[in-house]
Amino acid sequence: MEETGAAQSPPGSGESGFPAYHAARCGGLAELDAQLVRCRACPRLVDWREETAAHPRAAFRDQKYWARPVPGFGPPDAALALVGLAPAAHGGNRTGRMFTGDASGDFLFAALHAVGLASQPTATHRGDGLELYGVRVTAPVHCAPPENRPTPAERRTCRPWLSAELKLLGPSLRAVVALGAFGWQALLPVLGEMGWPLPRPRPAFGHGVQLTLPATGQRQELQVLGSYHPSQRNTFTGRLTFDMFVELLARAAELAGLGPSGDARGRPDAR
Repeated sequence: MEETGAAQSPPGSGESGFPAYHAARCGGLAELDAQLVRCRACPRLVDWREETAAHPRAAFRDQKYWARPVPGFGPPDAALALVGLAPAAHGGNRTGRMFTGDASGDFLFAALHAVGLASQPTATHRGDGLELYGVRVTAPVHCAPPENRPTPAERRTCRPWLSAELKLLGPSLRAVVALGAFGWQALLPVLGEMGWPLPRPRPAFGHGVQLTLPATGQRQELQVLGSYHPSQRNTFTGRLTFDMFVELLARAAELAGLGPSGDARGRPDAR
C-alpha cells in the first residue's frame, strides 16, 4: 500500500514543472540564474538551441556556443528592468548573455551607454567588461526559439523565472520597459500575479505607452513603459530610431530615479 503524504521529489530539469518549482524557492538572483541555466523544460527550445550550436554561422565556427538558457544581466538592486523577447540563436544563445553578440544588442547597449546606464556602447561576449548601472536586462523566454517565435505554452512554462527575477529585484524596482509587443503581453500578467492591480481593459502596446501601477500594501508604485523592440526589422526601416530609443530610455531612467551612471536617488554605490 502506497504511503500517503510522502514527500515528492523535485521535478527534474526536463520536466515542465521545473521552472515553477525552483524559481519560487530561490533566495537571490545568483541562485535563480544557477537554477535557470539547468532548465530543459521545453523540448522544442532545447532541440533548437543545441541544433543551432551544432551548426554555427561561418563567422562563429571557432566559438563554443553557450546553448543553454540565458539568464538576466545586470545588478541585483536594479531600479529599472528591460524585458525583451528571447535570446537570439546566434546572439545570446552563443555568448550566454542577453542581447550580446547581435545587431539588436549593438543598438540596445549603445543607447544604454548614451543614457549613462552602461559602461561601454558595445557587447560582444561575456568577458568584455560591460557593466550595467541600475538596470537589468531580461526576457520572458530564456532559450532561443525557432524563427524568434516562442509558443504560448513555452512562454507560460518559462514565466516563473521572470516572476521570480522581478520579485528578487524587490524594493529597488521602480520602472520596467517592455521591448516589443511580446514582452508587453508577457510582462503584464506577471505583474498582476505579483500583486499590482492592472487596469481593465489592459492597455494596448505601443511605443511610448506608459502605465502607472499604484502602490499596494506589499508593492510600491511601478512605472511600466512600452518600446518598439530594437530588432533589425524595426531599426533598419526607421520604425525605431536611435534618438527615439535614447529618449524613451532616458525617460524610463528618470522615472526609476536613476541619475548619472545609474545612481539611484543620488546613491554613489548604486550599481
